[in-house]
Amino acid sequence: MRRRHPPGHPATCAVSRSTDTCPAPHPYTDPVLAQTINQWAVITIVLSGLALVVGVLFIRNGNREAHMRAMLTASALATIFLVLYLTRLGLGYEKKYVGPDEWRPAYFALLISHIILAAANLPLALGALYNAWKGLKAAGNLGNIDAPAARGLFNRHRAWVRWTVPVWLYVAVTGWIIYLVLGRWGEVVKG
Repeated sequence: MRRRHPPGHPATCAVSRSTDTCPAPHPYTDPVLAQTINQWAVITIVLSGLALVVGVLFIRNGNREAHMRAMLTASALATIFLVLYLTRLGLGYEKKYVGPDEWRPAYFALLISHIILAAANLPLALGALYNAWKGLKAAGNLGNIDAPAARGLFNRHRAWVRWTVPVWLYVAVTGWIIYLVLGRWGEVVKG
């Protein structure tokens, strides 16, 4: 015999999401707080992307110390973004696309590629940072990174960043585009 749950029971609400009988999924969500967190998340990821570009320019000009500082700044800002983004999701603040139907396939193609590459970006960035850290540790200082003990680690770092930087930039730019699209054609999802 199949058991029926009363209205408002979590098992019933997970399926029906009726606003008449089911409580909001996050009863303590303050929409202003969630929007503020969302705006700060966007600011941090924009700054992270800018720091990434600056870091790449520094290393191309041979300025290793400025490169290291810029990349650590980019990584710290990306970490802050991730915390803010997950907090925003935890508060239940989500938007869905309600724009023109003819743009829907392009929007979802952009969104899906963004999500997949964002998930791939974290291990890529960690691999690049790890090899740079180990290389710096083996070298002893930035002036000695061509030492035999550090050379292999920095070569691995360079191999990692050949994938990491383009993926990170793609994820950052598509994230900004998605934010702008949802700012214009987004609707807050209500519990």
